[in-house]
Amino acid sequence: MSVTENQGFNTRAVHAGQAFEPRTGAVVPPLHFSSTYAQDGIGGLRDGYEYGRGGNPTRDALQEQLAALEGGTHAFSFSSGLAAEDSLIRALMRPGDHIVLGNDAYGGTYRLISRVLGEWGIGNTPVDMADLAAVQAAVAANKTRFVWVETPSNPLMKITDIEALAKVAHDAGALLIVDNTFASPYLQTPLALGADVVVHSTTKYIGGHSDVVGGAVVVKDAGLAEKIGFVQFAVGAVSGPMDAFLTTRGLKTLGVRMDRHSDNAQAVAEWLLERPEVEAVLYPGLPSHPGHELAKKQMKKFGGMISVQFKGGEAAARKVAESTSVFTLAESLGGIESLMNYPSEMTHASVKGTELAVPVNLIRLSCGIEDVEDLIADLEQAFTHIQ
Repeated sequence: MSVTENQGFNTRAVHAGQAFEPRTGAVVPPLHFSSTYAQDGIGGLRDGYEYGRGGNPTRDALQEQLAALEGGTHAFSFSSGLAAEDSLIRALMRPGDHIVLGNDAYGGTYRLISRVLGEWGIGNTPVDMADLAAVQAAVAANKTRFVWVETPSNPLMKITDIEALAKVAHDAGALLIVDNTFASPYLQTPLALGADVVVHSTTKYIGGHSDVVGGAVVVKDAGLAEKIGFVQFAVGAVSGPMDAFLTTRGLKTLGVRMDRHSDNAQAVAEWLLERPEVEAVLYPGLPSHPGHELAKKQMKKFGGMISVQFKGGEAAARKVAESTSVFTLAESLGGIESLMNYPSEMTHASVKGTELAVPVNLIRLSCGIEDVEDLIADLEQAFTHIQ
């Protein structure tokens, strides 16, 4: 079927880039493993396909799907979220340029920008993205090319006003980059709010089943797309055919999964709020969250991620993290199964000792699609291990 931007999210998720195979009528497009393609004479390419790094029908189908769901015109699928970010920065920045980013950014993003691309001459300033005056000052102080934000942020669950931040970036001649991994395109579409580029770790909610690693960049500007596409081809950190196929399969059910993730997280967050062991519950679906009203405005629901801080400090957080059975202690997030993470020593270990360091009394919950009563019961028994 022909997919249009006026169709609903779930319709686009199921059908964008997924036309049936014309020879047999197979409703699931075939998975193309070929690394190269026959030419009809020198330079006579069939549908533009020449070599697997430059193009693959399975990857192209995923890219069409991603663009349709984020409201972009071009999407690019990479071998990981960090590969996507690295290619984006190399495509659009040059040595001497600067990135202003959130002061609670994902540890891997900060490590890439600071320790890898810093050696290439890319500067950075971490700042509280909720403080627009501080953002403006940081942008003005350097040759800022990117303003980079996660909303909700990882793992402090801060909510940033995308429209307001886009104005700050654009007034300074910079681009606004939004990491939309936590929200997913089902809950939030940053391009519609003024962002220039959306990045994803598709490993997380988009893939959704903890069985594939990938990343994506989505834009709606042809000039940006041309530069990003060139680096994708020239550097070659593309998603393989099987990875693209698995990501597409996960993306088709994103809407129904995110509804369940969000509903489960809301119930778990409300339960946590009443627990005497808990110092703070960081979840934008709670009216007590400082970004609650803004999240209501720019998100459809509040997502499946919760961070919790404990009155018993590091010892209590570690004990809970190591005492669950339905929640699995593991890196990553966004899968159908519930995961528990201790960021200070796991996902954000690379930012210990910096401004981005995560509180040691904090654990991060990725609420899956299990029965919520079982999630709460698992946490309740884990809490009994706190001394």
